[in-house]
Amino acid sequence: MAEPRWRRVLIKLSGEAFAGKLEFGFDLGVVKGIAADVAKVTRAGVEAAIVVGGGNILRGALAASSGMDRVQADHIGMLATVQNALALQDMLEQIGVPTRVQTAISMESVAEPFIRRRAIRHLEKGRVVIFAAGTGNPYFSTDTAAVLRALEVKAGAVLKATNVDGIYDRDPHLHPDARRFTFLDYAYCIEHKLGVMDMTAFALCAENDLPIVVFSIEEESSMHRVVFGEAVGTIVGRSER
Repeated sequence: MAEPRWRRVLIKLSGEAFAGKLEFGFDLGVVKGIAADVAKVTRAGVEAAIVVGGGNILRGALAASSGMDRVQADHIGMLATVQNALALQDMLEQIGVPTRVQTAISMESVAEPFIRRRAIRHLEKGRVVIFAAGTGNPYFSTDTAAVLRALEVKAGAVLKATNVDGIYDRDPHLHPDARRFTFLDYAYCIEHKLGVMDMTAFALCAENDLPIVVFSIEEESSMHRVVFGEAVGTIVGRSER
């Protein structure tokens, strides 16, 4: 088997991915599929940390735009990510993958608090670590939390799983002739305000030269293919890797 491109990765999963074709909640078949993809990566010897969103339950910014206090809405959104983390943990452990959930908000009856050194030790022991509750602060997205945690545990890359197989010059759902980029510079993403991640996340990656790979979660074994260097999705970085 080829050597992996990175020995440790941070996988960013949106909450919407957990819903599958549903408008709300969990599609357990989809969550099982995600768990199987993560398991394939870890069984190939790659250490995997995960940050999950909560958009299948509630998005703080969207709730705030409907009249809810933004700080309160973001706290509810953080709790939604914990629900997703626990669901994914259950699916991973059902297929024999040891998993720990760490939260940025203290709730020790259901998960460990985020402790950087403990998280790294879990990864070194071959456990998947799922980081929930974002950064623990309102106004910060789970994209930013993903980049922060990736830097803290010294991951080699952020793997951003979406429902599109990369970054395009136009919306591929609306424009069949849209062109997919294989590589983009951080500066281009920031200058053009590409919506695949927020600007704070892009800026953190640029400052620390942390590559991002945007790929489709819907393609079978896509995580494994990305980690082992196949030309999947779009790489965002300082120079082609």
